[in-house]
Amino acid sequence: TVFDAEDPIVTTTQCFDDLRIPPEHPGRSPSDTYYITDETLLRTHTSAHQSQHLREGHECFLCTGDVYRRDEIDASHYPAFHQLEGVKLFDEDELKVQDLDHDEWIESGQCKMIADDLKKVLEGLMDHLFGPCEKRWADDYFPFTEPSFEMEIMYEGEWLEVLGCGVVHTEVLSNVNMPERHGWAFGLGLERLAMILFKIPDIRLFWTDDERFHSQFEAGQITTFEPYSKYPPVFKDIAFWTPEGYVENDFVAGDLVERIECTDEFTNPKTGKSSKCYRIAYRSMDRSLTNEEINELQDNLRDRSAELELEVR
Repeated sequence: TVFDAEDPIVTTTQCFDDLRIPPEHPGRSPSDTYYITDETLLRTHTSAHQSQHLREGHECFLCTGDVYRRDEIDASHYPAFHQLEGVKLFDEDELKVQDLDHDEWIESGQCKMIADDLKKVLEGLMDHLFGPCEKRWADDYFPFTEPSFEMEIMYEGEWLEVLGCGVVHTEVLSNVNMPERHGWAFGLGLERLAMILFKIPDIRLFWTDDERFHSQFEAGQITTFEPYSKYPPVFKDIAFWTPEGYVENDFVAGDLVERIECTDEFTNPKTGKSSKCYRIAYRSMDRSLTNEEINELQDNLRDRSAELELEVR
Protein backbone atom coordinates (compact mmCIF):
# COMPACT_ATOMS: atom_id res chain seq x y z
CA THR A 1 0.00 0.00 0.00
CA VAL A 2 1.27 3.48 -0.87
CA PHE A 3 0.05 6.61 0.92
CA ASP A 4 0.94 9.86 -0.84
CA ALA A 5 -1.87 12.29 -0.02
CA GLU A 6 -1.81 12.54 3.77
CA ASP A 7 -2.57 15.89 5.43
CA PRO A 8 0.77 17.55 6.34
CA ILE A 9 -0.86 19.12 9.40
CA VAL A 10 -0.56 16.63 12.25
CA THR A 11 -0.80 16.58 16.03
CA THR A 12 2.07 16.44 18.50
CA THR A 13 0.78 12.99 19.45
CA GLN A 14 1.14 11.75 15.87
CA CYS A 15 4.50 13.38 15.19
CA PHE A 16 6.19 12.88 18.55
CA ASP A 17 4.38 11.07 21.38
CA ASP A 18 3.40 7.97 19.41
CA LEU A 19 7.03 7.66 18.32
CA ARG A 20 8.60 8.00 21.79
CA ILE A 21 10.03 11.46 21.06
CA PRO A 22 10.08 13.10 24.51
CA PRO A 23 9.03 16.70 25.23
CA GLU A 24 12.63 17.79 25.81
CA HIS A 25 13.85 16.45 22.45
CA PRO A 26 15.38 19.27 20.32
CA GLY A 27 13.24 18.21 17.36
CA ARG A 28 10.16 19.40 19.27
CA SER A 29 11.59 22.87 19.84
CA PRO A 30 9.90 25.83 18.09
CA SER A 31 13.33 26.60 16.64
CA ASP A 32 13.17 23.29 14.73
CA THR A 33 9.45 22.82 14.08
CA TYR A 34 6.67 24.89 12.48
CA TYR A 35 3.88 24.91 15.08
CA ILE A 36 0.37 26.02 14.14
CA THR A 37 -0.99 25.70 17.68
CA ASP A 38 0.50 24.15 20.81
CA GLU A 39 -0.83 20.78 19.68
CA THR A 40 -0.72 20.94 15.86
CA LEU A 41 2.19 21.43 13.48
CA LEU A 42 3.51 20.84 9.99
CA ARG A 43 4.87 17.29 10.06
CA THR A 44 8.63 17.05 10.47
CA HIS A 45 8.76 13.52 9.03
CA THR A 46 6.43 11.10 7.27
CA SER A 47 6.80 8.83 10.32
CA ALA A 48 4.03 11.00 11.80
CA HIS A 49 1.55 8.77 9.92
CA GLN A 50 3.10 5.44 10.88
CA SER A 51 1.02 4.76 13.99
CA GLN A 52 -2.19 5.87 12.26
CA HIS A 53 -1.71 3.35 9.44
CA LEU A 54 -0.74 0.58 11.83
CA ARG A 55 -3.92 1.22 13.85
CA GLU A 56 -5.89 1.00 10.61
CA GLY A 57 -4.53 -2.50 10.05
CA HIS A 58 -1.88 -1.82 7.42
CA GLU A 59 1.17 -4.01 7.97
CA CYS A 60 3.32 -3.29 4.89
CA PHE A 61 3.23 0.18 3.40
CA LEU A 62 5.05 3.18 1.99
CA CYS A 63 4.20 6.76 2.92
CA THR A 64 5.58 9.73 1.02
CA GLY A 65 5.00 13.46 1.20
CA ASP A 66 6.33 16.91 1.95
CA VAL A 67 7.82 17.56 5.39
CA TYR A 68 8.84 20.79 7.09
CA ARG A 69 11.63 21.76 9.44
CA ARG A 70 12.90 25.14 10.52
CA ASP A 71 16.30 25.07 8.91
CA GLU A 72 18.73 27.48 7.33
CA ILE A 73 18.32 27.93 3.58
CA ASP A 74 21.40 27.25 1.49
CA ALA A 75 22.57 24.98 -1.33
CA SER A 76 22.00 21.82 0.75
CA HIS A 77 19.24 22.81 3.21
CA TYR A 78 15.65 23.94 2.71
CA PRO A 79 12.78 24.14 5.23
CA ALA A 80 10.49 22.04 3.00
CA PHE A 81 11.48 18.75 1.40
CA HIS A 82 10.10 15.27 0.71
CA GLN A 83 10.49 11.95 2.48
CA LEU A 84 9.66 8.32 1.84
CA GLU A 85 8.81 6.08 4.78
CA GLY A 86 8.60 2.31 4.61
CA VAL A 87 7.16 -0.09 7.23
CA LYS A 88 6.86 -3.88 7.28
CA LEU A 89 5.49 -6.09 10.06
CA PHE A 90 6.30 -9.79 10.25
CA ASP A 91 3.83 -12.60 10.81
CA GLU A 92 3.70 -13.82 14.41
CA ASP A 93 3.84 -17.45 13.30
CA GLU A 94 6.96 -16.72 11.23
CA LEU A 95 8.83 -15.20 14.16
CA LYS A 96 7.62 -17.54 16.94
CA VAL A 97 8.56 -15.00 19.62
CA GLN A 98 8.09 -16.26 23.18
CA ASP A 99 7.49 -13.95 26.15
CA LEU A 100 10.60 -11.72 26.07
CA ASP A 101 11.29 -8.46 27.85
CA HIS A 102 12.66 -5.57 25.83
CA ASP A 103 16.35 -6.35 26.41
CA GLU A 104 15.84 -10.04 25.64
CA TRP A 105 14.05 -9.11 22.42
CA ILE A 106 16.93 -6.86 21.27
CA GLU A 107 19.37 -9.75 21.77
CA SER A 108 17.12 -12.38 20.18
CA GLY A 109 17.67 -14.18 16.90
CA GLN A 110 14.26 -12.98 15.68
CA CYS A 111 15.26 -9.32 16.12
CA LYS A 112 18.46 -9.98 14.19
CA MET A 113 16.44 -11.70 11.45
CA ILE A 114 14.27 -8.59 11.04
CA ALA A 115 17.34 -6.32 10.96
CA ASP A 116 18.99 -8.56 8.35
CA ASP A 117 15.85 -8.52 6.20
CA LEU A 118 15.71 -4.72 6.44
CA LYS A 119 19.34 -4.36 5.36
CA LYS A 120 18.87 -6.79 2.48
CA VAL A 121 15.85 -4.84 1.17
CA LEU A 122 17.60 -1.47 1.40
CA GLU A 123 20.84 -2.71 -0.11
CA GLY A 124 18.77 -3.97 -3.03
CA LEU A 125 17.08 -0.58 -3.33
CA MET A 126 20.46 1.19 -3.50
CA ASP A 127 21.74 -1.25 -6.13
CA HIS A 128 18.60 -0.59 -8.16
CA LEU A 129 19.07 3.18 -7.96
CA PHE A 130 22.83 3.54 -8.21
CA GLY A 131 23.95 0.25 -9.71
CA PRO A 132 25.95 -2.29 -7.69
CA CYS A 133 27.85 -0.24 -5.12
CA GLU A 134 29.82 -0.67 -1.93
CA LYS A 135 27.78 -0.11 1.22
CA ARG A 136 28.42 0.18 4.92
CA TRP A 137 26.22 0.25 7.99
CA ALA A 138 26.70 2.14 11.24
CA ASP A 139 24.73 1.92 14.46
CA ASP A 140 22.55 4.97 15.05
CA TYR A 141 19.86 6.16 17.44
CA PHE A 142 16.23 7.00 16.76
CA PRO A 143 13.61 7.02 19.54
CA PHE A 144 11.18 4.94 17.46
CA THR A 145 13.49 2.10 16.36
CA GLU A 146 15.87 -0.20 18.24
CA PRO A 147 18.33 -1.29 17.05
CA SER A 148 18.78 1.61 14.63
CA PHE A 149 21.12 1.95 11.66
CA GLU A 150 22.50 4.46 9.19
CA MET A 151 23.37 3.41 5.66
CA GLU A 152 26.14 4.89 3.52
CA ILE A 153 27.09 4.04 -0.06
CA MET A 154 30.34 4.55 -1.92
CA TYR A 155 29.41 6.68 -4.93
CA GLU A 156 31.90 8.32 -7.28
CA GLY A 157 34.73 7.97 -4.81
CA GLU A 158 33.06 9.17 -1.60
CA TRP A 159 30.87 7.80 1.17
CA LEU A 160 27.38 9.30 1.13
CA GLU A 161 24.78 8.97 3.88
CA VAL A 162 21.52 7.94 2.25
CA LEU A 163 19.03 6.84 4.91
CA GLY A 164 18.21 5.86 8.48
CA CYS A 165 16.28 2.79 9.58
CA GLY A 166 15.79 0.18 12.26
CA VAL A 167 13.62 -2.42 13.95
CA VAL A 168 10.39 -0.80 15.12
CA HIS A 169 10.60 -0.13 18.86
CA THR A 170 8.41 -2.43 20.96
CA GLU A 171 6.84 0.58 22.73
CA VAL A 172 5.76 2.09 19.40
CA LEU A 173 3.92 -1.13 18.59
CA SER A 174 2.46 -1.29 22.09
CA ASN A 175 1.14 2.26 21.56
CA VAL A 176 -0.96 0.96 18.64
CA ASN A 177 -2.17 -2.12 20.57
CA MET A 178 0.21 -4.48 18.77
CA PRO A 179 2.56 -5.51 21.62
CA GLU A 180 2.99 -8.98 20.16
CA ARG A 181 4.03 -7.77 16.66
CA HIS A 182 7.46 -6.86 15.30
CA GLY A 183 8.83 -5.30 12.13
CA TRP A 184 11.11 -2.73 10.54
CA ALA A 185 10.92 0.83 9.26
CA PHE A 186 13.08 3.16 7.19
CA GLY A 187 12.99 6.77 6.06
CA LEU A 188 14.89 8.61 3.34
CA GLY A 189 15.01 12.10 1.86
CA LEU A 190 13.98 12.14 -1.79
CA GLU A 191 15.74 15.39 -2.70
CA ARG A 192 18.93 14.00 -1.19
CA LEU A 193 18.81 10.96 -3.47
CA ALA A 194 17.79 13.02 -6.51
CA MET A 195 20.70 15.43 -5.99
CA ILE A 196 23.09 12.48 -6.04
CA LEU A 197 21.49 10.67 -8.98
CA PHE A 198 20.96 13.69 -11.23
CA LYS A 199 24.04 15.62 -9.99
CA ILE A 200 21.92 18.60 -8.96
CA PRO A 201 24.22 20.89 -6.93
CA ASP A 202 21.65 23.05 -5.17
CA ILE A 203 18.50 21.92 -3.35
CA ARG A 204 16.84 25.28 -4.04
CA LEU A 205 16.59 24.32 -7.71
CA PHE A 206 13.75 21.92 -6.87
CA TRP A 207 11.62 24.98 -6.11
CA THR A 208 12.44 27.00 -9.22
CA ASP A 209 9.91 27.75 -11.95
CA ASP A 210 12.69 28.11 -14.52
CA GLU A 211 11.95 25.97 -17.55
CA ARG A 212 15.68 25.55 -18.16
CA PHE A 213 15.66 23.30 -15.11
CA HIS A 214 12.39 21.43 -15.59
CA SER A 215 12.90 20.76 -19.30
CA GLN A 216 16.01 18.67 -18.57
CA PHE A 217 14.10 15.83 -16.90
CA GLU A 218 11.53 13.24 -17.91
CA ALA A 219 9.68 10.73 -15.75
CA GLY A 220 11.45 7.38 -15.55
CA GLN A 221 14.79 8.67 -16.87
CA ILE A 222 17.95 9.60 -14.96
CA THR A 223 19.59 12.55 -16.69
CA THR A 224 22.67 14.43 -15.52
CA PHE A 225 21.79 18.03 -14.75
CA GLU A 226 23.42 20.59 -17.06
CA PRO A 227 24.15 23.83 -15.17
CA TYR A 228 22.76 26.90 -16.85
CA SER A 229 23.68 29.56 -14.30
CA LYS A 230 27.02 31.32 -14.63
CA TYR A 231 26.05 34.12 -12.31
CA PRO A 232 28.61 34.93 -9.62
CA PRO A 233 27.82 34.95 -5.90
CA VAL A 234 27.61 38.17 -3.90
CA PHE A 235 29.16 38.11 -0.42
CA LYS A 236 27.93 40.11 2.56
CA ASP A 237 28.89 39.96 6.23
CA ILE A 238 26.79 40.50 9.33
CA ALA A 239 27.92 40.40 12.96
CA PHE A 240 25.92 40.64 16.17
CA TRP A 241 25.98 40.01 19.90
CA THR A 242 23.99 36.88 20.69
CA PRO A 243 21.58 36.58 23.63
CA GLU A 244 21.43 33.55 25.88
CA GLY A 245 19.52 30.74 24.21
CA TYR A 246 20.37 31.89 20.66
CA VAL A 247 19.60 29.16 18.09
CA GLU A 248 21.13 29.40 14.61
CA ASN A 249 18.04 27.90 12.94
CA ASP A 250 16.15 31.08 13.85
CA PHE A 251 18.57 33.06 11.70
CA VAL A 252 17.10 32.62 8.21
CA ALA A 253 18.31 34.86 5.38
CA GLY A 254 16.07 33.83 2.46
CA ASP A 255 15.93 31.75 -0.72
CA LEU A 256 18.77 33.55 -2.49
CA VAL A 257 21.29 32.41 0.11
CA GLU A 258 23.66 29.78 -1.25
CA ARG A 259 25.73 29.44 1.91
CA ILE A 260 26.05 30.91 5.41
CA GLU A 261 29.38 30.48 7.13
CA CYS A 262 30.31 31.54 10.64
CA THR A 263 33.67 33.25 10.12
CA ASP A 264 34.36 34.57 13.62
CA GLU A 265 33.26 34.08 17.23
CA PHE A 266 34.26 36.31 20.09
CA THR A 267 33.45 36.59 23.79
CA ASN A 268 34.16 39.86 25.56
CA PRO A 269 36.13 38.96 28.71
CA LYS A 270 34.78 41.99 30.60
CA THR A 271 31.07 41.76 29.77
CA GLY A 272 30.84 38.03 29.00
CA LYS A 273 28.82 38.86 25.87
CA SER A 274 29.37 36.63 22.84
CA SER A 275 29.49 37.76 19.23
CA LYS A 276 29.22 35.87 15.95
CA CYS A 277 30.10 37.03 12.46
CA TYR A 278 28.56 35.34 9.42
CA ARG A 279 29.55 35.56 5.77
CA ILE A 280 26.52 35.15 3.51
CA ALA A 281 26.87 34.09 -0.13
CA TYR A 282 23.90 35.23 -2.21
CA ARG A 283 23.40 33.73 -5.65
CA SER A 284 20.50 33.37 -8.06
CA MET A 285 20.52 30.44 -10.45
CA ASP A 286 18.50 32.48 -12.93
CA ARG A 287 20.00 35.98 -13.13
CA SER A 288 22.55 38.43 -11.86
CA LEU A 289 21.72 40.03 -8.54
CA THR A 290 21.84 43.80 -8.20
CA ASN A 291 23.48 45.69 -5.38
CA GLU A 292 20.14 47.29 -4.58
CA GLU A 293 18.30 44.02 -3.95
CA ILE A 294 21.20 42.55 -1.98
CA ASN A 295 21.35 45.66 0.19
CA GLU A 296 17.60 45.37 0.73
CA LEU A 297 18.03 41.73 1.76
CA GLN A 298 20.75 42.75 4.20
CA ASP A 299 18.50 45.48 5.64
CA ASN A 300 15.71 42.95 6.07
CA LEU A 301 18.17 40.62 7.73
CA ARG A 302 19.19 43.31 10.21
CA ASP A 303 15.51 43.94 10.99
CA ARG A 304 14.99 40.21 11.50
CA SER A 305 18.04 40.11 13.75
CA ALA A 306 16.54 42.82 15.95
CA GLU A 307 13.31 40.76 16.25
CA LEU A 308 15.44 37.88 17.52
CA GLU A 309 17.05 40.22 20.07
CA LEU A 310 20.38 40.06 18.25
CA GLU A 311 22.38 43.26 18.69
CA VAL A 312 23.92 44.00 15.28
CA ARG A 313 27.46 45.28 15.52
